[in-house]
Amino acid sequence: MMEKLRHYARLVRLDRPIGIYLLLWPTLWALWFAAEGVPDFTILLVFVAGAVLMRSAGCAINDYADRDVDPHVARTKTRPLAAGLITPKEALGVFAVLSLLAFLLALLLNGLTIVLSLVAVLLAATYPFMKRFHHLPQVHLGAAFAWAIPMAFTAVTGVMPPLVAWLLFAAAVLWTTAYDTMYAMCDREDDLKIGVKSTAILFGQHDRVIIGVLQVLTLVLLAVVGWLSARGNWYWLGWAAAVGFSLYQQWLIRRREPLPSLQAFLNNHWLGMCVFVGLAADYAL
Repeated sequence: MMEKLRHYARLVRLDRPIGIYLLLWPTLWALWFAAEGVPDFTILLVFVAGAVLMRSAGCAINDYADRDVDPHVARTKTRPLAAGLITPKEALGVFAVLSLLAFLLALLLNGLTIVLSLVAVLLAATYPFMKRFHHLPQVHLGAAFAWAIPMAFTAVTGVMPPLVAWLLFAAAVLWTTAYDTMYAMCDREDDLKIGVKSTAILFGQHDRVIIGVLQVLTLVLLAVVGWLSARGNWYWLGWAAAVGFSLYQQWLIRRREPLPSLQAFLNNHWLGMCVFVGLAADYAL
């Protein structure tokens, strides 16, 4: 039984929490903007736990969708489902249980947020299959991750999200598309052989330039949100750190090598954290 639980933990990447962080930071941005400071503790707890559950559920359904692909990719062939350590039915079961738990958590929030949570589940469930139909699965992932932003605003305010929320949503979609393209650059050769689609393949030799444009647009939108919200020096200090990390990531992917591209992807955790720390400090001080 313990061995099976360890396989389930690896299935949902509890040993690799980077996805939780990348989902959590925009969620926290939204909660602090919506509440104009520290949000209600229950709402904060629901969203933090929800981020962990939904990212984990997303990993389970992703491995189910890729069960015929992962065994042929060097980076993914040791995953529990690809290695035959668990069954596809078990992976679906894990996804269903985690999604249900996340939905039960959402029931602690207001009715509008509960309705929006259904969209979140739909986005998470459909994302892994998009790489078979079009070259923009990274944008779909961006929408899935960023959907926590309008949910956070409705949870705090009880009304439909304002313009600032949708600008923040757009920034998160662009940011996710940029960093997940860096991640896709690691698998580009394998994906081409297998026939899996990605923005890394679509962008081709223009990948670095397009990632740079996405990064600039993300930073511009974060600046606009900060300006509209009349944020102060601490926010702009966090924003400036995000600019620095974006430049560093461009340096890492300059030769399009798999390992540095993965490092650039991972570095986005620090970018998201700096924006949040600057925002939280600005409201606090």
